[in-house]
Amino acid sequence: MNHLQHETSPYLLQHAHNPVDWYAWKPAAFDRARAENKPILVSIGYSTCHWCHVMERESFEDPAVAAIMNEHFINIKVDREERPDVDNIYMEACVILSGSGGWPLNCFLLPDGRPFLAGTYYPPVPAFNRPSWSQLLQHIAGIFRDRRTEVEEQANRLVDTIANSSNYFLGKKEQLLPGQNPLNPVVLHNAYQNLKRNFDRENGGFGGAPKFPGAMALQFLLEYHYYTGEQEALDHVVFSLDRMVRGGIYDQLGGGFARYATDAGWLVPHFEKMLYDNALLIGLLADVWKKTRHPLFKKALEESLAWVEREMTGPQGEFYSALDADSEGVEGKFYVWDAAEIAAQAPDAETAALFSAFYNVSPTGNWEGHNILWSPVPIEQFALEMDQSPEQVEARLAPLREKLFQKRATRIRPGLDDKVLLSWNALMCTAYARAYTALGEEKYRQTAVRNLEFMLNKFRKGDSSAFFHTYKYVAGKDQVQYDAFLDDYAYLIEALLQVFSITQEKRYLSLASDLCAHTITNFLDRERNLFYFTSQSQNDLVLRKIELYDNALPAGNSTMAMNLRQLGLLLGNAEYTTLAAALLGEMIEGIERYPSSFARWANALLYMAYPGREIALLGPAAENWRKALQNYFLPNTVWMSAPEADETYPLLAGKGDRGGIFICRDYACDLPLSNLEEAMEKLGIEE
Repeated sequence: MNHLQHETSPYLLQHAHNPVDWYAWKPAAFDRARAENKPILVSIGYSTCHWCHVMERESFEDPAVAAIMNEHFINIKVDREERPDVDNIYMEACVILSGSGGWPLNCFLLPDGRPFLAGTYYPPVPAFNRPSWSQLLQHIAGIFRDRRTEVEEQANRLVDTIANSSNYFLGKKEQLLPGQNPLNPVVLHNAYQNLKRNFDRENGGFGGAPKFPGAMALQFLLEYHYYTGEQEALDHVVFSLDRMVRGGIYDQLGGGFARYATDAGWLVPHFEKMLYDNALLIGLLADVWKKTRHPLFKKALEESLAWVEREMTGPQGEFYSALDADSEGVEGKFYVWDAAEIAAQAPDAETAALFSAFYNVSPTGNWEGHNILWSPVPIEQFALEMDQSPEQVEARLAPLREKLFQKRATRIRPGLDDKVLLSWNALMCTAYARAYTALGEEKYRQTAVRNLEFMLNKFRKGDSSAFFHTYKYVAGKDQVQYDAFLDDYAYLIEALLQVFSITQEKRYLSLASDLCAHTITNFLDRERNLFYFTSQSQNDLVLRKIELYDNALPAGNSTMAMNLRQLGLLLGNAEYTTLAAALLGEMIEGIERYPSSFARWANALLYMAYPGREIALLGPAAENWRKALQNYFLPNTVWMSAPEADETYPLLAGKGDRGGIFICRDYACDLPLSNLEEAMEKLGIEE
């Protein structure tokens, strides 16, 4: 066994038995590289990565290939989800050198960590216009030995390019004042128009295959409609989410979304399920349900949360990271069906025929000879064609779905990546809190609170405001490692604020403020008014990067812009609201020109451009009023409720013994309202 046997990441442990002398990203590997003057190979992947598994089988398990790697290189394996900071730097190197990236990512470094060459998958023999892995290794070893000066020059150019890459989006800087900038609506209009150009009007979503859900862009469209009345924005959200929920990307039996679809029409998923994708989509579903009250979205919301509870939740309330696409070495095998299997579970031939017609099941299959369950037409249209009501059709489909679900549970399951990440847990905690406001189910509130307490208890470094990034319970004890990154703090602050909004537990608000101060101290570049991805105390990387993109995950910077504004309003902290405006001022050009890459940034700018609300509720009915109002779609709203006034908090101060519902903007409050009906009318809520 190699050095990975001591790690907790399932991905690294998969490689612990390879004949390659793998190290984790730890000082020992770099010490040895410097001592022996050898180049470093850092190979980056994750546990649910199909081609990572392929390259392992083809190359890393081959003793002859391993011998080449061990002779000429110091070999480091990285789980990109454990070390997103490492992945960010070397993925950018790969994209700069080749024009594209992906996983497995294989990057060659000088002993001090500077990259000089990078690529992705390499086959065991020359193919796909690529050399074999062994050929590449011999070539790299040769140029490191014989052309060291060129290698050093290449590494210096690469590091310089990576260090300055974020400047491309920071060309047009605006001096924004909180709540004051007439440019903002214009920028947002242009951003919307640019996003609209990429609408897939046939299938929903954005662009063609492969098709990612784009939850943050859809969230922006939903909230853009709220403020502007742009009907096409709302229509595209509803259309896109409807197509996804009826598609193969959504698990029609067990709930939850796959990472992406390989086709434009959402039929064929890449079957892995990631915690973070589902967190973002659950939050979106909650808001779209509030807005539309469409039963399909409520069903998907409840089913997806049931999947998280059933398959992704640990005994302490922690959330696991991912489910593999493969089972028994075959992608999607756990999820697909033969028509005969479905017929065997049906009570009669008529029910089997109805089910097969609705879910597009055929004897020849709809994907590689098998069937992915999906519903090409809405149940309302299908029921009309069957001369039945939607309720009648659903009553016949549901029992067979349950039987198939139970049958599927007897199959060999996909692998579970059971590592626990602070950032992804915080995203799902926020999703549960948002689902609670939508559906009012007490168990969702309890799950959010339990998970938040788990994060605060298990990831925290003693009594400080510093946290770790990863957690795992191994051999009867807690194991945490790697200092938390910007995303960890940003998402955790967001979760604290979201859980505060549904519990009004002031301790969470205080902790959010403490973490915000810690993040400013340890991550903020005050010259550029942006946050680094890594803390100033971390020293195991070749450079510190500022990450700006809202890609699969929201950027820590865009999330902090939203956190700072919300905290500033709740605490009356002008420093926070001013810093939020400063962050956004750096990003105007990027938001306007590339909204699909900066969707959460666009949402944060939306909150500055259009007036938000502070709602304070005082008196014995305050708690019930808050729960009732939070059931409606009211974006960009901060909430405070209490039995009586409290001079500690601006929203509760100066109200004497007056009870009621106070609707405020920048602390300027209307006269208190005495009942929900008046408040709903004032807020423009329609039943």
